[in-house]
This record gives sequence, structure tokens and C-alpha cells, in this order.
Amino acid sequence: MSRGIDTNMSRRYSGRCPDLCPDLGWEEARAAALRSAGEPLPAVTRTLSDAPGHALAAPLGALCDLPPFDTSAMDGWAVAGTGPWRLDGDGVLAGAVRAAPLGPGTARPVATGARIPAGATAVLRTEHAEVHEGVLRHRDPDAGTPPAGRDIRPRGQECRAGEALLPVGTTVTPAVLGLAAAAGRDHLSVHRRPSVELLVLGDELLDHGVPRGGRVRDALGPLLPPWLDLCGAATTGVRRVGDDFALLREAVRRSPADVVVTTGSTAAGPVDFLHDVLRDEGAVLTVDSVAVRPGHPMLLAELPPAADGRARRLVGLPGNPLAAAAGAVTLLHPLLRRLGGHTGPNPLHLPLAAGVSGHPHDTRLLPALRTDEGAVPLPFDGPAMLRGLALADGLAVVPPGGAPAGARVRFLGLPGR
Repeated sequence: MSRGIDTNMSRRYSGRCPDLCPDLGWEEARAAALRSAGEPLPAVTRTLSDAPGHALAAPLGALCDLPPFDTSAMDGWAVAGTGPWRLDGDGVLAGAVRAAPLGPGTARPVATGARIPAGATAVLRTEHAEVHEGVLRHRDPDAGTPPAGRDIRPRGQECRAGEALLPVGTTVTPAVLGLAAAAGRDHLSVHRRPSVELLVLGDELLDHGVPRGGRVRDALGPLLPPWLDLCGAATTGVRRVGDDFALLREAVRRSPADVVVTTGSTAAGPVDFLHDVLRDEGAVLTVDSVAVRPGHPMLLAELPPAADGRARRLVGLPGNPLAAAAGAVTLLHPLLRRLGGHTGPNPLHLPLAAGVSGHPHDTRLLPALRTDEGAVPLPFDGPAMLRGLALADGLAVVPPGGAPAGARVRFLGLPGR
């Protein structure tokens, strides 16, 4: 079955006038993706080991004071009162039970992280101390007694039990896991990660070896799954689908994922069946082409609900690799982050280190490095190229008409960079 439908027909299907209604602007398209997501997915409980990449669905509250008791910040001697000090008892190690109190003018060895004995007023660091005939003194005769509280971490210095440490929407990173564990947590309340199935479309794609026989390697099959995971998604699988209407319709219809992501078939070529499939399935197009280069033939559609009532969406990315990356940061990234409950970062703007030309009407997304001089545009920025993206820290958002050196533009960081 040939597609038999041009771009204008696809736009009539989306409910937009092809002659009077231009492609959505880049900012409008990202806003539409956020609206399409609606509320974040429901909260679930995860163990700390299963929580990375999720977003907090409830504030992270401390179950104890941190530190839970007065703690030595350094290896040295717990001292009581003014020196010199008489040695009193064996050393106190981290994890030891409560030690006997110290009387005035006495000292006891103490390890970093150990509980400070009652009565101690400070810690004298090992490198500052000397012991002679059972008496501890400061190496520097003019230094005298360390000030009260020196090198002691007081109980509750970081937080008190019941205190909210991190807000809803915080992404669970390794540092968040460490804080949660230190605060006594074994489980976290997080939003469910949106499930994603990737459908890689095209008979021309090879999955191994060098390009041959008029066919090319599939770059997006390897590129997108780890990208999706870094965006907070749970990738359920990657499927190759040939250029066939029935096969594509069946793959979209039967996908159990919250979000179906397709590569290619978004334009109006003879085997671009995606618009036909969406029309046949009764999907509603939210975005159908965006005024951005590369990547303008991208789309976002609301699919019929799953059997269990879950909302389902489809993001159609262009088949060219850099164009697909542009589609991912425009539609897919904001959609997944909102569904997963992640708080959006504040927009980053950087000056351009060099002037760049622009499309007369469309936004440009250019691979760029983030340096002290600002955003440095990189070469190899054609829609079918990946060399610039592989070198880049992010994408510079260049307004229609271009921008001179020094102009501040939005800078989109890439997942994992």
C-alpha cells in the first residue's frame, strides 16, 4: 500500500490549515509537549537501589538528626577544658558505643566519625598534638587551647529529624541516594518512570557491518535507548519495522508503552506511512511539523488509551540522525520529564562565541561546546550528521535569521553530558 497522501492532507487530518497555518514555532511545540503530558504518572515506592532516575513524588524527609550525635571531624584527641591535658582511657573509634565522659583537663584519642565523649570541648588534630609522659600538649606553644567546638560536628548540624531535605520533583541521583541513606531511608516515594518502546522504521537500515548495497547503518537504534533512559524513561524494547503500512499499524496498536517513539516516516515520501497509521488508529495530532532546522517533520500524537485506561502518546522523530536528536529535545525530552514528575531546570542562556547564520523563518538547533567564552558552534551540523553532536555538550538555539557573536542564546544540555 502506498501512502498516497501528501503533507497538506496530513495537516488537514491534524485539523490545521496548510496554507494559512504555518508550522508550530519551536517554543510553541515544546509547550505543546508539556501540555500533552498533563499530570505526572502515579507515585510508587522503590528501594534505594531501584530509585535512580526517578523523580521524588514526596519530599525527602530526614528520619534522624544528621549527624545523629556529636562527631569528631578529624583524627586526633578529644580534649576537655584547657591544656595541657592528662590522658584518660583508650581511644574512641567510629561505631563504638558511648564512651565514658571526660573530666576537665583530660584527653582521649578519637577517630574521624567517632562519637565525641561527654564533657569534651574540642578536638586537637593529630598533626597538632604531641604526647610526653602521659601529658598531651599542642605542638605550637603559642597556639594554646583549641576554641570550643573546633573540629566537632555537632548533632543536627546538617538537618534535624523530620526536616524536608529535598522537594518533590527532584531527580534521584547518586548523591540523592547517599543523602537518603544517611537520613535513615530504605525506600523512596517516586513517580513511575514512563515506559517507552522505540520503533525504528525503514527497509534501508542495517544493524551490523558497513553500509552496502544502497543500505545504511541504523544509528538511532543504538543512540536513542540510553538517551531515553537518561531522560527518565524506562525503555521496554527496540523493534525494527519495515516500510509496510500493516506492520507499522500493528506495532503501534499493540505497543504496551506509555510513549511510542518512531524514527522516520514523518514526511510525505512514497513509503512514509506514519500519518496514515495515526489516522487509521483514530489518533489526535498535537504537533505536526515544527519550524525548526534540522528536524521540522516531527510530530506528537495522542493514541487511543491502553486496555487498562492508561493514556498513550506517540512521538514521531525524523529519520535523519541529527534531525531525530532535534526532535527528541523539542518534543520527547519535555514530554518524558513531565510524565516522570521531574522539575524542569531553569533555562540556560550563553553568549555565542562566533556569529552563526540562520534560517529565514525557522529556529536552528546547532551542536555546540560550552566554554568560558560561551557556546562554540561546531561543524558537521547537517541533518544526517552525528559527528558534531558526538563532540557537543549541547545544542545552541539560534533564532530565525541567525545571531551575531556575543548574542545570548538558549543552550540545551544533552543527556549524559
